[in-house]
Amino acid sequence: MTSASRILLGVVLATGMAAIDGHAQTAYPDRPVKMFVGFAAGGGTDVAARILAQKLTEALGQTVVVENRPGASGMIAAEAVAKSVPDGYTLMMGSQTTLAVAPALYRKFSVDAGKDFVGVAMAGVSPLVLVVHPSVPVQSVRDLIALAKAKPGTVNFGSGGLGTTPHMAGELFAIQAGVKLVHVAYRGEAPAINDLLGGQIPMMFANLSAVIGNVKAGSLRALAVTSAQRTATAPEIPTIAEAALPGFDAATWFALVAPAGTPREIVLRLNSEVTRFVAQNDVQQRFADLGMTIAAGTPDALDDHVKSEIAKWANVIKDADVKAPD
Repeated sequence: MTSASRILLGVVLATGMAAIDGHAQTAYPDRPVKMFVGFAAGGGTDVAARILAQKLTEALGQTVVVENRPGASGMIAAEAVAKSVPDGYTLMMGSQTTLAVAPALYRKFSVDAGKDFVGVAMAGVSPLVLVVHPSVPVQSVRDLIALAKAKPGTVNFGSGGLGTTPHMAGELFAIQAGVKLVHVAYRGEAPAINDLLGGQIPMMFANLSAVIGNVKAGSLRALAVTSAQRTATAPEIPTIAEAALPGFDAATWFALVAPAGTPREIVLRLNSEVTRFVAQNDVQQRFADLGMTIAAGTPDALDDHVKSEIAKWANVIKDADVKAPD
């Protein structure tokens, strides 16, 4: 074979491979995509995942199937996704609990959210609200702090479980306020709210959508929301930061992530689709009904946010000496 023939053959082969690679990229996805959720069906993470899965199914032309694998604050699902092939066909709807808190609590799971996942797109952010039973003799956050200081170690607060955002918000509150609160973990937020309504526990940091009806009915008293800004759902409720603790910020957030190593073009394609449809009125309304605010952004911005949240909550876990059972 002459040199000219070899060069021609090389050009043909290179052109053919480029065409194959280009087809592989434009063909994504050519089969169903799985979106893992680390919590049971019906919760906030699951509902957010199903909204996005429905829209992605329409946009991608392939079914996006939500698969629930609850347990260990989402770590069972997170480990499965982290170990999956990074080809864009396995995604996870993660949350503040799963991506930023649980890895520091559950050491038996070999998941490092900052390294094992790549951000696709933020989905939504939901503030919590600090609520007390009407029998508790406080009208403000400052009143509550004064009560806790007067009776150290006797004021309980409930949550839906160890490591959940309501639990972490309570620990952060105690640290910044310089008080000692006693955490009471329930198996889910609903039973905790039931005990709060019954007066068995005096207070909790609850998801706004779960208790706003009780607040409006007067069966619970809202003292403040935990986010940095007031929420459009209940703008009359002040933030903890403005009420007593400047800089206080804790919120539940939901984000779509993929295994580290997922091709950049696939990540950007998914991000573009999510960014496009979260701007739609029907999606915004569905998120608003859940007490969430749309918070789409770039993959890099999400990566930075996850890393900052990991550092923040690792410090809270350490300072509050929070430990998961063996």
